[in-house]
Amino acid sequence: MTQIRVVVHGAAGRVGQVMLQSLGQDPELEVVGAVDVKARGDSIPLPDGTGSIPYATDLARLLGRVTADVVVDFSNAEGVVPAARAAANAGVNLVVGTTGLTPAQVEEIKKLATAHKIGAVVAPNFALGAVLMIHMAKVAAKHFDYAEIFELHHEQKADAPSGTALSTAQAMFASRGKPFKHAPVQKETLAGTRGGTMEGIAIHSVRMPGLMAHQEVLLGGLGQTMSIRHDTIGRECYVPGVALAIKRVVGIKGLVYGLDTLLGL
Repeated sequence: MTQIRVVVHGAAGRVGQVMLQSLGQDPELEVVGAVDVKARGDSIPLPDGTGSIPYATDLARLLGRVTADVVVDFSNAEGVVPAARAAANAGVNLVVGTTGLTPAQVEEIKKLATAHKIGAVVAPNFALGAVLMIHMAKVAAKHFDYAEIFELHHEQKADAPSGTALSTAQAMFASRGKPFKHAPVQKETLAGTRGGTMEGIAIHSVRMPGLMAHQEVLLGGLGQTMSIRHDTIGRECYVPGVALAIKRVVGIKGLVYGLDTLLGL
């Protein structure tokens, strides 16, 4: 069996470290390189102790040293497009799990994938449970007039609201076909208390230690409410989704947005 050769971009980050530790445990995958702006030295030991792999601060330079099939990006929103350019120029497929991307950044990744005939998978969340939560929220959105989203993350998360919260709101609006009703207040004694709104959905962001990644979609109707919640207990939750994307992206040309598409939801 030929293994898919993977480079992890953003390898020193929290999720990047998990990718280094876990992807190589899949018999179909082989981690062959790592990149991070904080890289020190030319190599980094594999977590399982089987050896070391090339390590660099620049993705283009690393792809000149190793043969790779897929770059997995968990860096930051500023580093994604340069990484996509480097991967595309090298003819290497791309899987992006970095959050906070703008529509313009996603569009550029799409153009790069099309122009260079590579596959690209971009997903705001690779946790299977989170993707299923969004799917269920889309179904419920057709039957309730009011909805609010509460997303809770650790204090070091750079963007607010989360990409998952925004994607959830967009998906719910698209499923419903019209904005939700938003209950106004006659007097707001503290500005911003009702959160930011998207298509009538109020989105509330919490940032503090002790949290990882959590989201609750609360829908309300006459005499009833419905809650759909997903909790991330460990960053290992992203590994199955990322591994699935890696295996699928090598057979794709162009951009696929969202893990839900790969799952057939």
